[in-house]
Amino acid sequence: TGRNTHAVNPYKVPSEAAFTRAERVVNLLLKRHRAEHGRYPHAMALVLWGLDNIKTEGEGVAQALWLLGVRPVRDAMNRATEIELIPLDVLGRPRVDVVMTVSGIFRDLFGATMNLLDKAVRAVAALDESVESNYVRRHVDAQMKDEGVSFDEAALRVFSNAPGNYGTNVNFMVMDSQWDSSSALGDLFVTRKCFAYGRDGEGRMVEGREARGAMNRALANVEATYQNIDSFEIGITDVDHYFEYLGGVSKAVEKQSQARPAIYLSDGLSMETKVRSLEETVRLETRAKTLNPKWYEGMLAHGFRGVAEIENHVVNTFGWSATTGAVDDWIYTEVAETFVLNEGMLERLRHLNPHSARSLVARLLEAEGRGFWQAEREVIERLREVFAGLEDQLEGVA
Repeated sequence: TGRNTHAVNPYKVPSEAAFTRAERVVNLLLKRHRAEHGRYPHAMALVLWGLDNIKTEGEGVAQALWLLGVRPVRDAMNRATEIELIPLDVLGRPRVDVVMTVSGIFRDLFGATMNLLDKAVRAVAALDESVESNYVRRHVDAQMKDEGVSFDEAALRVFSNAPGNYGTNVNFMVMDSQWDSSSALGDLFVTRKCFAYGRDGEGRMVEGREARGAMNRALANVEATYQNIDSFEIGITDVDHYFEYLGGVSKAVEKQSQARPAIYLSDGLSMETKVRSLEETVRLETRAKTLNPKWYEGMLAHGFRGVAEIENHVVNTFGWSATTGAVDDWIYTEVAETFVLNEGMLERLRHLNPHSARSLVARLLEAEGRGFWQAEREVIERLREVFAGLEDQLEGVA
């Protein structure tokens, strides 16, 4: 009728197809981590977004369950309301501890799913299994013993914003250059996302209770962070939300564990799912978009807005430097050579959108000033000259 449209039935998430895909992706992810680090990660932090899980029918949710060694159980109406523990001999590997950082939209749309994830963590933590094969139990038992916290507190793993709030604000802090050290970005992420969801041991709902200590303790055990990419159109340098979430949680982990985690992304956009490191993904998107003449010439054909989009890509790339340090020197060097040191291109940017041109140059200077880019002294001097000229133009001096 047009009046009863809906995206997905949240009680049917994850779908059987999503769980099958998730099993394949997680196995690839764990295989790669084991090859690079010699063993399975003891704990991972996953980013779960609402729209992504609508489009994939809960693939991100299914990945969290499969890492834990759990599968959903469906009732007569095909609703995923319970969980089934997969025996270790069937799973063929240890159960990985999972910290779930959940967007505000996911929280609003998938309340029942958050309870299912919380139930899965608690069930795994309570299993009578060796801590060598059950990393959730290992960490929960250690917290109860060392920190003196209750089982309910130690088993908290599903975190989001306080009710009614959205986002991490890490992106705004980066874009406004309002941070003195990168650890402030991780602190902000935890401040915004340290609200726990699920049920307590008595079955009472826990909806947005502040649990900063529990989140920090859980993040301290994390050795890898991960997020899906579910669209060809929107990548990790197209929008700032990827670095505010995956970058933000990675920086929070780095502060709590005193070690930078391995950071992975996957795309299931074709028959052959790819699991890539963050560094590989930044390089790929830079080559495919930001530094690709077909892409940036297409943007420039749109005039003012096109230049703003180019600058937006540079800002989002800088966001990955700020939160993870995952951007190679050559990326900033080639951005400068392509858009600023090329006099013909600079003139086009200056003519079409001097505001975005100035911001692009300012971001390159900030990258060098914060130590993200080791540039030649002559290049920096030229960038400063260009920036001053753009300032004069905007002020009406030139």
